[in-house]
Order: sequence, then structure tokens, then C-alpha cells
Amino acid sequence: MAEPTRWVTATKDDHSQWYIDRFRRMAAQGEDLVGEARLVDAMVPRQARILDAGCGTGRLSGDLHQRGHAVVGVDADPELIAAAAQDHPGPSYAVVDLTELDLDALGMGQPFDAVLAAGNVMVFLAPGTETQVLRRLRACLTAEGFIILGFHVDRHLKLTDFDQYVAEAGLRVEHRFATWDLKAWHDDADFAVTVLRQSRS
Repeated sequence: MAEPTRWVTATKDDHSQWYIDRFRRMAAQGEDLVGEARLVDAMVPRQARILDAGCGTGRLSGDLHQRGHAVVGVDADPELIAAAAQDHPGPSYAVVDLTELDLDALGMGQPFDAVLAAGNVMVFLAPGTETQVLRRLRACLTAEGFIILGFHVDRHLKLTDFDQYVAEAGLRVEHRFATWDLKAWHDDADFAVTVLRQSRS
């Protein structure tokens, strides 16, 4: 059985419902909630296969599906997956801990063109599982596929440690930005958006 994630151990009991309500409220207010999806859409071919890892309430999965991509959203939190299926139908959703992510277990032998991990997914992993998760994500990619993730660098996970986990997982940093709208990376940034590719052999 997977070790509990920080999403479970570092939050209150009603955190999942609070999170669901928060995004429903922001959507009702017309806030822009899909900037990450626009970036991914610009990076992949039409009708790409995309894995939304740690998909939460499905805001990005749903948008990418509407853009014509084949999307699978996975999250360890069953409450979030239920909300995703209700609020953003179309993609395939599954309750999966990322430490146990496996294409065959999902009934999908075909790899993905891109893996998206937005919303501080790396920060909320169980401590010590970061390399394992990155290896699992890498195993889901096509040979030319990429992983794109974003997280706050001042919460539990230092960027230097993350880069070490990236190398241990057989990946390399291709690009890094300070925001999802591609503002240039700088050392004082509190958020990092990183594009990873498989290491060249």
C-alpha cells in the first residue's frame, strides 16, 4: 500500500472539499483556470495523448479534452476524481497514487505524448517518493514525449533536490520558467515550471 501523501498528512480533514469548492467558485466567477493547459496544447501535436498526473478537480483535463486531445486524469484523492468526472466529463479518470502509476494497470498500453503535473503535485507527494514518481511518469512517455510540472520552490521541495531526483529518474531539464505564461526563470523566483525529457543515452 502506498505511503500517505502530504495531501493527506499535511492538510485538514475537509481539505479536499474545500479545494473542490474553491475551484468551482473561481470557475463561476469566470477566472482563468486553464493557463497550464494552453501551454501544453501549444507543445503537443493535434489529438495528442496526455496524462494529467495529479489532476485534482479536472480543470486542465477537461480543457485539454475540449481541445481535441485524448486525456487521462489520475489522482490519489477519490473526492477530487469524483468532482473531476462531474465537473469536467470527457477525459478518462482514475484514482491512482503516482507511486503506483502503471500503464497496464490503467488498461492503457499506449504511452503518452506529454505528462502534465500542475498544482504543486511534486510538493504534495509522500516524502522520499519523488524519484520513484518521476520514474513512473517517465515510463508513461513516448520516446519523444515530455513531462511538464510546476510547483512552489519554497514548500517542502528545494529546486536543487528536485533536479537531483530528475537526474536519478533518467530525465533531464530541457526548459525552466518562473510562471506558466513563460516568464524567464530567475534565482529569486518562488515558483518553477520545468519541462523534462528523457536523458539521452
